Amino acid sequence: MTIVIFLGALLAAMLIGIPIAYSLLVSGVALMWHLDMFDTQILAQNLINGADSFPLLAVPLFMLAGELMNAGGLSRRILALAMTLVGHRRGGLGYVAVVAACLMAALSGSAVADAAALSAMLLPMMVRAGHDPARAGGLIASASVIAPVIPPSIAFIIFGVAGNVSVSKLFMAGIVPGVLMGVAIAGAWAWVSRRENVPLPPRASRREQLVALRDSLWALALPAIVLVGLKMGVFTPTEAAGVAAVYSFLVATLVYRELSWRQLYEVFASAARTTAVVMFLIAAAMVSAWLITVADIPNEITRLLEPLLEYPTLLLLAIMLLVIAVGTAMDMTPTILILTPILVPVVKAAGIDPVYFGVLFIMNNAIGLVTPPVGTVLNVVAGVGRMSMDQVTKGVVPFMCAQFGVVLLLVFCPWLVTVPARWLGG
Repeated sequence: MTIVIFLGALLAAMLIGIPIAYSLLVSGVALMWHLDMFDTQILAQNLINGADSFPLLAVPLFMLAGELMNAGGLSRRILALAMTLVGHRRGGLGYVAVVAACLMAALSGSAVADAAALSAMLLPMMVRAGHDPARAGGLIASASVIAPVIPPSIAFIIFGVAGNVSVSKLFMAGIVPGVLMGVAIAGAWAWVSRRENVPLPPRASRREQLVALRDSLWALALPAIVLVGLKMGVFTPTEAAGVAAVYSFLVATLVYRELSWRQLYEVFASAARTTAVVMFLIAAAMVSAWLITVADIPNEITRLLEPLLEYPTLLLLAIMLLVIAVGTAMDMTPTILILTPILVPVVKAAGIDPVYFGVLFIMNNAIGLVTPPVGTVLNVVAGVGRMSMDQVTKGVVPFMCAQFGVVLLLVFCPWLVTVPARWLGG
């Protein structure tokens, strides 16, 4: 009964147009009434405690770092490097998009930020070169969702806090799956673009490649600093976010000198606006998470899924199908916040490594960013590229199928996640 009340209140609030953060509060109040424990002080206290978390400080800091990278020229230099390396191949601009998305994912951790940057810089070039606009937009959208999987990932931070899972281990476990997603997208692009008659750009000389590499070294050093620092125990993920923000600021203002002091206000204001939205959403979800625990909903779900607990692979497949279905109607952050406190106890009861599950869960949620009708990243690419949502949706299908193929591979071959994660994590 508690599950019905929680989901019923949440869905009803969303259907009448209440924003998701307030819908979560409505569902929390409904649960409190049902449990006969309604108290505004408890509601306010849990709302404040939901955002009062040291690990969550990484969210605004990584968002600020991403804004500084885009405004300060770091992202543009990464794109230029990818262009000199693979731009001359057949369908080269598509491979540039994939390589640039993987490199930028290691800088920002935000799919929306990467989608906006790549769409603005690369989509017009692909259309002018003769590529189908819908297909090019679909490629950029699908490549952008690698960002929540390759560290540093804001999604991993939110999942780690909500599910009490090590963020550092999640970061290390996401590297290989993120690269596999990139390889799968590149393979799908090779297949769909083989019939396009697009003139090939000239091959960059060795000198041009070295110049592009030299110009992008400061940008490429950032993910290396973050990952090495985490592996060596120099700093925590939250401290790594602070390092990333300060480093991006120094490189943008003192090295590349593309970020003026006048632009800083807008950069900080943009990061603050995005942070306010995300943090309020997290705070509201933590109210529901606390009530979910009090109402013993995880144990109810565990009892419902008890026949599958002895078959971890089938359980994972069932959960992935659930996440795919939810992802078509809900954005990534609320999906993580709502489902994590419910599903993590279930997978632990089945003997599944929560870090391994976290990687699959975030991958599925990331793909949800390009599944209609919500598809946040699809909306960004359509808006920047001045295309209809239907066009981008049609173009993204082959790449989305390739990404689902990677998730399926990891479900049946968990060692592809666990072995590299143990090796990288020491």
